[in-house]
Amino acid sequence: MITIKEVAELAGVSKATVSRVLNNSGYVSADTRKKITDIMEMYHYIPSAAAVTLSRQESSTIGIVVPEIGNSFYADIVHGISQSADELNLSLVLFDTQNSIKKEERVLQLLQQQRVKGIILGPSTDYQETQEGRQLFHQLKEMHLPIVIVDRDFPHMPWDAVVYENYESSFRAAIELKKAGNETAGILTGNLHLKIARDRLEGFQDGARECGLTVYKEHILPGNFTIENAYQVSKRLLETKELPDAIYSCNNQMTLGFLKAARETEIKIGKDIAFIGNDRIEYADIFGVPLSYIYRDNFEMGQKAMQLLEKRMCFPHNGQEILRIPYALSLNGSERKQ
Repeated sequence: MITIKEVAELAGVSKATVSRVLNNSGYVSADTRKKITDIMEMYHYIPSAAAVTLSRQESSTIGIVVPEIGNSFYADIVHGISQSADELNLSLVLFDTQNSIKKEERVLQLLQQQRVKGIILGPSTDYQETQEGRQLFHQLKEMHLPIVIVDRDFPHMPWDAVVYENYESSFRAAIELKKAGNETAGILTGNLHLKIARDRLEGFQDGARECGLTVYKEHILPGNFTIENAYQVSKRLLETKELPDAIYSCNNQMTLGFLKAARETEIKIGKDIAFIGNDRIEYADIFGVPLSYIYRDNFEMGQKAMQLLEKRMCFPHNGQEILRIPYALSLNGSERKQ
């Protein structure tokens, strides 16, 4: 498909002149206008939303970038963003990076080309971890756009953010497992290249030390926030039958992987092993398990992110603002062995 740049080159004019024709704004001579429209008709040019707003240098569109749209957690966040955006008369364009830094880079370039008004971003990685990440961090800063980070904060983050009490919620999980009578516990960690995963591991270990819950090294199961990985590492542990009293899972996807492994190895949660997860699993009853979990209001996270972005767009020179969404606890019996 022909681009606005190619239309300009064929007509022998600037892209700004083509944009004035598209937007019917500013002076363009009748001959030049006809020449441009004839080329558009000949090559079946269809203007993009970005091209239509080129001369105005503005947009009413917000870019939403998430790492795992298939995860119900992010679906809830997007729902919250969408409701708040509707109230502000803003439109949304949504991208899923699938935790790929390469995809995230391409998405951000596309959003800049579309001249979005702002971006709500769930990063695919901690930007300081790799050379690719540091390059992407620089790219983000050079965009000079209002940006709000949601959920996955990272060291030296200069933008506004809505985050969760990762450390505190995991600390509490350890305390509750000990209070329920467990003496040893394991943990399904997230991807430790992400600060949120490191915070949850550190919080759980500190909570365990505080209350006397023993966490052996071999019971720290390396995960990456996915169902399949959690299933594989959980099944290897459960098949040994040398189990800790309890397991703490660091997110909803890994909880699903653990439940699958437990079912296949005929390990009964709440009987053979105690369990607490981080994030609500609304359909856990499918597995016949009354799960205990720590959670936050995902919908509220989305609403707050959109409200924070709108505030940043109105007051670009305000100081950085970071909102923390508190955790809540729901004990339903799986935290103890019957």
